[in-house]
Amino acid sequence: MQIVNISGLYNVSPQISLADLEILLEKGFGKIICNRPDFEVPPSLKSNLIEKIATEMGLLFEYHPLTFENMYAENIEKQMAFIEGSKSPVLAYCTSGTRSVAIWALGQIGKMSKDEILKSALKSGYNLEGLL
Repeated sequence: MQIVNISGLYNVSPQISLADLEILLEKGFGKIICNRPDFEVPPSLKSNLIEKIATEMGLLFEYHPLTFENMYAENIEKQMAFIEGSKSPVLAYCTSGTRSVAIWALGQIGKMSKDEILKSALKSGYNLEGLL
């Protein structure tokens, strides 16, 4: 599992597995946000299975499936609320991490300049030049 810090407590990664949950717990993560729709994954990676095991371990879990077509204001605000309400590191995941970075970037509009947002994303390995 490749965890990339984007800003503060917010981190992203590609798809996680059940085995990764123990690592996240050991690293002090308190919340997981699944931004990958269940229709994209095999049964062994469905959100409800990961959520069940994560919550049994004491991790908070939010299923917030995103596509680039549904990154509108309501979903941006919802993602930001998941992040801002956390006092421990948050991991958002999708296929590659790009959607999880993109929704964070859209949530920073008005808080950071466009250049700062793009620079933060690029520093973390995500080029969002065409997004903003």
